[in-house]
Amino acid sequence: MDDFPLSALFGALAVLVLLSAFFSGSETALMALNRYRLQHLVKQKHKSALRAHKLLERPDRLIGLILLGNNFVNILASSLATVIALRLYGEAGIAAAAVILTLMILIFGEVAPKTLAAIYPEKVAFSAAWILPLLLKVFYPLVWLVNLLANCLLFALGVRIRQPSATLLSTEELRTVVAEAGTLLPERYRSMVLTILDLESATVEDVMTPRSDIEGIDLDDPLETILEHIKTSTHTYLPVFKQSLDNVIGVLPIRKLFSSVLTKESLRQRLEEPYFVPESMPLHQALADFKQNHKRLALVVDEYGDVHGLVTLEDILQEFIGELTGQSGLIQRQADGSYLVDAGISLRELNRITGWQLPTDGPKTLNGLIMEHLEAIPSQGTSLRLNGFQVEILEVEGKAVKKVRFHPPA
Repeated sequence: MDDFPLSALFGALAVLVLLSAFFSGSETALMALNRYRLQHLVKQKHKSALRAHKLLERPDRLIGLILLGNNFVNILASSLATVIALRLYGEAGIAAAAVILTLMILIFGEVAPKTLAAIYPEKVAFSAAWILPLLLKVFYPLVWLVNLLANCLLFALGVRIRQPSATLLSTEELRTVVAEAGTLLPERYRSMVLTILDLESATVEDVMTPRSDIEGIDLDDPLETILEHIKTSTHTYLPVFKQSLDNVIGVLPIRKLFSSVLTKESLRQRLEEPYFVPESMPLHQALADFKQNHKRLALVVDEYGDVHGLVTLEDILQEFIGELTGQSGLIQRQADGSYLVDAGISLRELNRITGWQLPTDGPKTLNGLIMEHLEAIPSQGTSLRLNGFQVEILEVEGKAVKKVRFHPPA
């Protein structure tokens, strides 16, 4: 080393620090790559992404190469710094050289490149992906030996080496990713995706029209009453029964009726077979069944086989994209910031429209939630505190609350 000029030694030391920075930054960048974006770029045949993906398929070899290179250049840099210190200051300069080199490696070879790689992982990783495979080919025998010895040590300690499995997101993790997508996903679509993720826990009971609100045709009624009901109905399908909803004989498609003279017998001939689903059926399964059976309406039955409610294809689709025909008048915001709410509204729909977090794991309607909270049938004018809201009972009909006023939390 005495034959080399100091300028050459300093130049070599600078190159070694740069190499240390390259290995450190490459490791951080490759490990910080967004795996899902990388998969997308691989499908697009992005050349740098393909190389990076291939390196990450064997992380043990990649890490072995990077650590081998990083330790080698750092140790060589330490040796060069010692030689330079001896030539300049003798043995007294060795300690100073160790301190200075440590700071140089720490700042220029570790912290700065790793910070840069963490901020711009794709730029750094894709650049390194063109160099690291070449180094891996050159030093493969040494890398293989290092990995073999390391794996043997881990095996002796009881650690079993397995190939890394594909990284899969749980439903909760995926929900977090979507919720934090920010401007990458418009609010409307973000809300839709989050709703779809919640469908696994939702059942037809959550969105059905309760039995008390079902509009249907009783064949025991006079023909004039039936025809007037058909004429004034806003629905495209009506369940047809005799005496009780528990005795449904079919579903009448209103759109197929013509202005010709109708009789009870002709109505019977136009009926479609009733379709029943259990109240515990998940919404995603109900949607699949509707599609498979070409149905748009189903009667919901409880565990005893009694009709508990009615669900339509529109009810399920509203869970995906919200109200199909705009707000139905069930919720009206007032000038003072309060809300007039029809107590028959489902809690899921109320939460979806307002963004509130009323509990949905118990009663399915606002009326049911109020009844459960009070443990009694309230009278008009009653006020209560419900999940932070001051609620005023405005209208009670029979045994059910019909309309309430929600005052926002103070």
